Amino acid sequence: MQSFFTARRSGSLRRIVWAATLLGMAQACGGGSESYDAVLANGRVMDPESGLDAVRHVGVLDGRIAAISTDPLTGADVIDASGLVVAPGFIDLHAHGQDTTSNKYQARDGVTTALDLEGGVFPVASWYRFREGKAVINYGATVGHIAARIKLKHDIDVGHFSTSRDPNLGGERLRAATYDVATSEELERLVALLARGLDEGALGVGMGLAYTPGARRGEALRVFELAAREEVPVFAHVRSAGEIEPGSSIEAVQEVIANAVATGASLHVVHITSSGGRQTPMLIEMIEGAQAHGLDITTEAYPYTAWSTYIESAVFDAGWREKFGMDYGDVQLVSTGERLTRTTFERYRRRGGLVIGHGIPEEVADYAVAHPAVMIASDGLPFRTGGEHPRGAGTFARVLGYYAREKGAITLMEALRKITIMPASRLAHVPQMRNKGRIRVGADADITVFDPQQIIDRATFDESMRFSDGVMHVMVGGTFVVRNGMSVDGVFPGQAIQRSTADAQ
Repeated sequence: MQSFFTARRSGSLRRIVWAATLLGMAQACGGGSESYDAVLANGRVMDPESGLDAVRHVGVLDGRIAAISTDPLTGADVIDASGLVVAPGFIDLHAHGQDTTSNKYQARDGVTTALDLEGGVFPVASWYRFREGKAVINYGATVGHIAARIKLKHDIDVGHFSTSRDPNLGGERLRAATYDVATSEELERLVALLARGLDEGALGVGMGLAYTPGARRGEALRVFELAAREEVPVFAHVRSAGEIEPGSSIEAVQEVIANAVATGASLHVVHITSSGGRQTPMLIEMIEGAQAHGLDITTEAYPYTAWSTYIESAVFDAGWREKFGMDYGDVQLVSTGERLTRTTFERYRRRGGLVIGHGIPEEVADYAVAHPAVMIASDGLPFRTGGEHPRGAGTFARVLGYYAREKGAITLMEALRKITIMPASRLAHVPQMRNKGRIRVGADADITVFDPQQIIDRATFDESMRFSDGVMHVMVGGTFVVRNGMSVDGVFPGQAIQRSTADAQ
């Protein structure tokens, strides 16, 4: 029997045998006499997929959930979870903080899988190799259209730009990748680069159209055609934002929906509130309408009233104040915390760096977080100075603590649905994700245990490197990365989440 446990993820047949073995040894209403590696005892088990919300004992064996029992279980490590919620580990589809420091803050926020699906990476295979054995939580990425365009125009392998910060998203050094239109021959090469990334395991295609105005509509359509052929989603930061026509949020979302209709590609629109502003309700209505007509289109939001990006990027090209309905004083420089003036904005734009844009109305954030069609994703950036946007450290605790408990804007189960089974289902084309986001026998032991009365975000715009409160235990593949509310040092159980031919068989 042990050979089946140690062979997990080694192939479809072994996974089936392993699952059948577990089903035979675990009872839904009783755990039998088996002993487990770890037991979470007496916790309030909440599983949005099945609707289970009851006190249970959860047995973990060889990195998977082996029993969910009404009766006590025996284990080498028994944790009393009385008064705590035992939930599937939280899944973040939009996490630029792909590094150890950021991972620790994410884990303390209950995250067990953090994926960069908007920006992505290029090259793909080397990035996955670089992260192997170094990840606190599970990791993965799309193939990035921006990074592939930089390779095409400048022959630079950027890897993961948010972590390396070399090169910047904009500026004169990368002007061609940002602003130049691709020729017919270049477009063929670009599609080939993206296809190579998918062959190397990328989870889809990430597009930041707002950052590459040179990528005209025909280029975007070709990328969607590739995604449709490969049966992977496009994760799109739409081309523009604001209410001014032409170039409004509505126009930008219509572009990507039209591409999905024309090609049959799946589509995920990232951070709907920061792209949509006051038009967000209409954008969500458009997405729901597309869903009602059978299209595979989803969206996400983070629970904050500000966004963040690089000041040197195309997002801040001429006309940004009118487009966003913002002024210089609404922009905060991450490295110093200062609010900008016209003079300092122009100085820092030449120099480059991260800024925070205080431009999302509170009622818009509230609307999106509570809407049943919107999942939660952080868009968190790597932590370096402590002045970064707090979303990378507090997104999930904020939804559970502030929105569910304090405001009563959504139920606790609905909040959990938005951060577990919804994102897992968005990646149903990846076999690994079918065993995540769930508390059920046979699922991966990616588990978050939290105090529903205490969980809350502590990260702020002035002090972003602050751990959330109330997350008591976090398991990744059966290994504790958070124990008794504290980070466990020196453990790196995070696994690569990849689209691979071998897994698909």
